[in-house]
Amino acid sequence: MLNDAKTICLKAIEGCLPDKAVKSALSSFPDEEYYLIAVGKAAYAMALAASEVRKIKKGIVITKYDHSKGEIDNVDIYEAGHPLLDENGVKATKKVIELCHSLESDDKVLFLLSGGASSLFESPLIKLDELQKINDQMLKKGLSIYEINTIRKKLSAVKGGRLADLCYPVQVYGIILSDVLGDKLDIIGSGPSVKDETNGGDALKIIDEYDIEINDETRKIIRESISGKATNAHNIIIGSVRILCEKAAEEAKKLGYKPIILTDHIDIEARDAGDYLYSEAMKHLNDNENIALIIGGETVVHVRGKGLGGRNQELVYSQIRKLDGIKNALLMSVGSDGTDGPTDAAGGYSDGYSYQKLIDKGLDFEKILNDNDSYHGLKAIDGLIFTGPTGTNVNDISIALIRNR
Repeated sequence: MLNDAKTICLKAIEGCLPDKAVKSALSSFPDEEYYLIAVGKAAYAMALAASEVRKIKKGIVITKYDHSKGEIDNVDIYEAGHPLLDENGVKATKKVIELCHSLESDDKVLFLLSGGASSLFESPLIKLDELQKINDQMLKKGLSIYEINTIRKKLSAVKGGRLADLCYPVQVYGIILSDVLGDKLDIIGSGPSVKDETNGGDALKIIDEYDIEINDETRKIIRESISGKATNAHNIIIGSVRILCEKAAEEAKKLGYKPIILTDHIDIEARDAGDYLYSEAMKHLNDNENIALIIGGETVVHVRGKGLGGRNQELVYSQIRKLDGIKNALLMSVGSDGTDGPTDAAGGYSDGYSYQKLIDKGLDFEKILNDNDSYHGLKAIDGLIFTGPTGTNVNDISIALIRNR
């Protein structure tokens, strides 16, 4: 089952690679020379594809560390921190702003956006260390991506439509790889090329609800923020988590499983998502056919411990004890971008043998779970999944395989 699960997940991710989709989208845009700005975990792959079918006068790519694969003609490539913003991201974004200021009115900008851009692409309106503290609080307190990006947009010179405003009146053509449930354009990457439909009051309401600590200066900046207009931008979406789930279902069927897509927009706690996937799997434990249950979306983790892990790893690790002894079921969950949280793993898996492996290693399942240390727990029992950077980013995919024959 392990090999089947890996194949299903990897083929699903392969089906969401942006190369062909970017080229197809460009066929609807003018066949002219472009200035290129690409930001996000899939920025390199998207920029490379664009450069193969359109002439790039000058370009800038900002992506996560170790996500670029070589040079692209006329394009400067920068790598920066994710999920936590760092100085390199700020420096690279400054280069983008300089490019925007150099544009002539008849120029055209191709803007390629993918998940991770909210951390990688930033020109903060407050001190960097203050913004880092706020981002760290938001991640640890389990805010949704909508809530996080609503706040981020009010503290940035490029988010919430402001990148497009910097380019005005130059036309900006946005090609977007969605990692947001419902494909909300103003939330994907914090919407640099999309009109901001939120205001400072919305952001402050979220901050107060979650008790996010901010200073008086930051509060004033948020309260007085002016939303970006982005009237000069035209955006299209080329990929989403729904496609990821559909590709997984196609591959599962090829391997002899009956595929069932439970949802493509899960956005609950990782452990709760694990509970849901496990309980649904148990309903099919004695069916007359092999079953593949599929979930897409992006869960959250309220970090209370000091361990290392990611939402996909926590999802599967949390079910280890329940799965003990069930030899015909396996759970796997991976990030489509090839990384899960601040780790080098894409995700992990657990099955009916995992709990005993922990016991044999002398490890305490509950202690590891309470410390949010799923990475080391899974690593000890060879339960991590490594893919390396995939070149795409369309949320996560979680599957349960039940082999009844």
